[in-house]
Parts: sequence; structure tokens; C-alpha cells
Amino acid sequence: MIDEKVINEFSQIVGARGLLNENLDLFTYSYDASFLPLLPAAKPDLVLKPQSTQEVAAIMKLAHKYRIPVVARGLGTGRTGGSVPAEGGLVLCLDEMNQILELDDQNLMLTVEPGVKTQDIYQFCAERGLFYPPDPSSLKQSTIGGNIAENAGGPRAVKYGVTGDYVMGLEVVLADGSVLQTGGKMIKNVTGYDLTRLFVGSEGTLGIITRAILRLIPMPKIRRTAQALFDSLDGACAAVSRSIKSGAIPAAAELMDQISIEAVAKFRNIELDPRVKAGVIFEFDGDSEAGLDAQIGEAERLCAECGSVQFRIAKTKEEEDELWSLRRGMSSAIAALAANRIAEDISVPRAALPEIVKRLREIAARYGLQLAVFGHAGDGNLHPSLLADLNAPGEKEKVEQAVGEIFQAALAVGGTLSGEHGIGLTKKDYLADALGETGMAAIRSIKKALDPAGILNPGKIF
Repeated sequence: MIDEKVINEFSQIVGARGLLNENLDLFTYSYDASFLPLLPAAKPDLVLKPQSTQEVAAIMKLAHKYRIPVVARGLGTGRTGGSVPAEGGLVLCLDEMNQILELDDQNLMLTVEPGVKTQDIYQFCAERGLFYPPDPSSLKQSTIGGNIAENAGGPRAVKYGVTGDYVMGLEVVLADGSVLQTGGKMIKNVTGYDLTRLFVGSEGTLGIITRAILRLIPMPKIRRTAQALFDSLDGACAAVSRSIKSGAIPAAAELMDQISIEAVAKFRNIELDPRVKAGVIFEFDGDSEAGLDAQIGEAERLCAECGSVQFRIAKTKEEEDELWSLRRGMSSAIAALAANRIAEDISVPRAALPEIVKRLREIAARYGLQLAVFGHAGDGNLHPSLLADLNAPGEKEKVEQAVGEIFQAALAVGGTLSGEHGIGLTKKDYLADALGETGMAAIRSIKKALDPAGILNPGKIF
């Protein structure tokens, strides 16, 4: 519990409007969008909502003085428990620091506060003919601070990369309340260690991001969507790899296995060709009709060689929405198949997609569990979903064992534990398997150097 005297000190920083300590408010900040059960110890003692870097710095100075755990949070869309206050303490909610501060259209840079929603950044740029490409599935709700802390990805990563590829500079409040500026608007910068990259993906364990400089690019003039349905999953994976190798690089290539497609078809009352065993949603973009026609034509040819039974190109916005409907309805449709859906996030080399799917299916069969697999085929980032009833006797234990084997399978084919959701609470027990003893020692030493008291997001990653 935080002493009443200390609460009053925090109140002097943020005022009554920025301090929450009623039980219902505290409960609201005790969970995120992960599939974790509610943790009894995770209810914070206090929630603060600062509105400036100065307030964040003052809060951190007090937290450091009294050794109070601090968990930074945006809108709670994380999937691995990264913003769950596992050890109580203080939740620092940054959703009211939500201003777009500057558009530098000469350098194509945007400066924002951490609480700006990703969709608002995209829309702001699009209205000015500019493009911020990262598009996590939570972009309508997630904030840029959380995206940076998790190095979020999305369908467009195959062509445009992930959040970290667009972060040029950061303002970060460290554990003791000091304020660090990293990077800037320079394209080239090899002055000392790359501190910007250090904080990207650090899940709030090294500092609190209070400002970010983002790189923008010109908005592609034309965008088209195509849907390819295949008679085998191997064929679908091969089509994506061959398309990229040929130079017909999609902006997005979303893979769906048979269970995933059938779940959505049932959910939306869509009739499927019985030959369909897998599907890919392609999105292509470019600056000329001729160039885009050539890319899509090449992709269609390669898909046919890989066993496609249908290739549809959207001709209108309505048709585009229809083609994307399979993918957009995936999570809810799959969740409707069972009492519980346990969705994971692994990343493997693109060429290993058929092998990892084979291994995932073997794991599910061994434990008598149903498995749906979908994800970003263009960059090897899959979201295997185990379907189970966790209230049934022995089911929870089976799922936990199967999840452990899924992570081991990803590592065995040269992959890793997470492509975009981070480590948080749900994967920390497996991190040493991915990094090895030397890697673990290195990241622990960085954590110790920047947060010697261990107050920043304790219990995460390690």
C-alpha cells in the first residue's frame, strides 16, 4: 500500500483530476487485452494520469525516492500482460498526453506524445498525402507509446517494416526522473550507442516514453486488394515467398489456414469451395496503374502455379472490404468455436512457414486440442490459436504444456518467441531459451544500469 502522505505528494503533481484511487478505478487498470486470468496481486495502489513530461519526471522522482513500482500504460491493448501491474504499485496512464505536436513536412517527420492513437496518426498523415505505415490490428485503439514499447508490427510489415523502423528519436523519463533525449531528425546518426533502438521494444522496463519523432514517407497513390484461395497450406506459403522473390512485393500478405477460413465462412454465412484449404489476402500498392497491374498479374500467375483455386481482385471499395472480411473477422469467428481461445504470437523465417505449421498441428493433435493458424505470411509472423475449455478437468494443464511446445518449435526452426506482441508476463519463462545465458546476462545488466532499484514494470520480461 502507498502511504497517504505519499499519495498527497503525487496529488500535488497531477491534481485531483489526474489521480484515481477508488476500487473500481483501480480494478479497471489491473488487466489488459491478454488472455491472462485476473491476477489477485495485480490491482494497482494508485493510478496517475499525467499531462506533460514535467509531471512524469516529477512522478518518477517520487516513485524512485519511495521505491514504488511503476507500470506505464496507454489504452491496455497489449496481448502479453505488459501493462498489468503484477506487483501492485503505481500505474502511470499516458492516454491524456495525446497531442500531435509538430509536422515537419520538409524533413517528413512527425513529433507526437505517447497517448496519440495509431489510427489518428495514420489519418492525420493521409489527409496530407503522407504515410505512416505500421498497422497493428489494434490501431484504432492502441497508442503510439505502447506501439513503440512493444515494437508493434502488422500486415504491412512485409513491405514497410515495423514500428521501430519509423522511430527516429525519443524523449524518455528514466527511473530516477531524469529526462533523456535520443536520436532526432537526422537520417544518419552513429554518434554513440543507438539509444533510440534500446528503448523501442523495451516494454516499459527501461524508461517512460513521453515524446517520439516518427519518420514518414509519401502516401502510395494506388492500392489494390486481392484474395487467393488455395488447395493446400504449403501452396499458399510458397505463393507468398515466390511473389516476394519475383519483385511483386505485397504491402500485406495475410495467411489463413483451413480452420480459420471455415470459422469465418460459418460466422458470416459465406459459401466456400470445398477444395479450399488455405487463403492469402494480398494488398499491393504503388504509384502507377501499369506498375500495379504488373505486380498483381505476376502474383496471380505464381498463385496459380502454387495451387490457387480462386484469385479475386477487388474493383471497388465495397469489394475490397468484402475480400478483407475473412481476415478481419478471424479472431471473433475462431473464438466462437470454443469456450476459450489461447492466441500466441511467434515469428519464424518465411521459408520455415510450412514446417512450423506442420509442427504446430502435431503439437495440437498430441494434446487433443483444436488449432487455428493465421498471421502475416509475408514476414513469417504467425498467430496460432489453441481452442479449449479451460474449466474442463486437466485442460488448462494441457494448454500450458502445448504453449510451451509451440515456443520450442518456433525456436527449433530458427524463429523466436514473439514477432509483435512482446514478452510481458506470458512468455518470460521461455526467454532464456531464446537468448541463452549470455544474452540474458546482457539485458539484465542494461536493466540494472538504467533502473537499479527495479521499479520500472517489475516482473516483466525477466
